[in-house]
Amino acid sequence: MQIFVGLGNPGTKYAGNRHNIGFMALDRIAEDHGFGPWKAKFQGQLAEGRLGSEKVLLLKPETFMNLSGQSVGEAMRFYKLEPGDVTVFHDELDLAPGKCKVKTGGGHAGHNGLRSIHAHIGEAYRRVRLGIGHPGRKELVAAYVLHDFHKADQDWLDDLLRGLSDGAPQLAAGDTAKFSNAVALRTAPPRSSKTPEKPKPAPAAKAAPPADTGGGEEARNPLQRLVDKFR
Repeated sequence: MQIFVGLGNPGTKYAGNRHNIGFMALDRIAEDHGFGPWKAKFQGQLAEGRLGSEKVLLLKPETFMNLSGQSVGEAMRFYKLEPGDVTVFHDELDLAPGKCKVKTGGGHAGHNGLRSIHAHIGEAYRRVRLGIGHPGRKELVAAYVLHDFHKADQDWLDDLLRGLSDGAPQLAAGDTAKFSNAVALRTAPPRSSKTPEKPKPAPAAKAAPPADTGGGEEARNPLQRLVDKFR
């Protein structure tokens, strides 16, 4: 059994925020893969289902971002799981919008949701880092992550969420390479390798027969006049 955790803040006020992309990822996975209904449990919302041959719990903590670890730790202890059985989907300022990277362990890089999870279960869990871009200055970060995605972001955001859902069974199976490839097929589909055929040149026009100049006998060359004598 595994737990996929999506990070975000509860309530409609925050639903479209960049900080809530983890919630969005889990909602798409639950919908596409036929998970059961969301139920209030472990200070969050929990849905059960299968990804391939793996039983997976989807957990959206409702403790607010800064206390996410309380919900994750409670669920992990209840099911007697290890940190390695936990995968966290979260927003990532240091990746360009639409990019996705998977890593296990390491620091929290100042992300308050990850900081809280570190405090409750340690750092040896897997993270799916979902790029939202950076506003450019540190003092703008809080307002940036708590702001809704712009309308212009919707195309790449939808592609990213679809890719995460496509690759979710491979992620549950532990094949991060195939998972990443599934995401890439949505966010950066390969271009056709076929070289377009060059248009064929139009056939050369046939030369028109020489026009009769009306020059009479004088216009005929000596060979032509010799031939005419033997006709």
